[in-house]
This record gives sequence, C-alpha cells and structure tokens, in this order.
Amino acid sequence: MTDPKAAILSILEHRTPGATICPSEVARSIAQDWRSAMPAVHAATDELVSDGLIGLSWKGQQQETRSGPYRIRRLPLHSPR
Repeated sequence: MTDPKAAILSILEHRTPGATICPSEVARSIAQDWRSAMPAVHAATDELVSDGLIGLSWKGQQQETRSGPYRIRRLPLHSPR
C-alpha cells in the first residue's frame, strides 16, 4: 500500500484550486482492495487536517473534523481553516 498522506496531497496537487476529492478515490489509488485501505486514509486525513494542510467539507459546508461523509480539499498556504 502506498502512503495515504502522500496520495492525498498528490491527487489534490493535480486538481484545480477549490476542487475536492472523495476519500474513497484516495483508497482506490493506493490499494486494490480499497475498502481495507479506508482506515489508513481516514487516519492520514486526520493528520493532514491537524497539520493544516487540507480541509474538509460536505455539501459545501466546511467541517473542522472528520465526521460522517466528507470531501477533502487543499487549503491555500497560510490560510485559516
């Protein structure tokens, strides 16, 4: 399995600013059995949110922490979450 943190950042790097990605897209990019990779993707997401590198949202509403369904977005450098 590839590093999920690196995968999240790499996928976001190739998207337009403001675009979001689904955590399952990350899991599918790092493992054939993507469902088994989801816990690692969730943990990586939590770490990157804590580091201030990504933000979370659902249906256009910003989320401070991962809870239920969510999308991942890149944060502008030096921007508040």
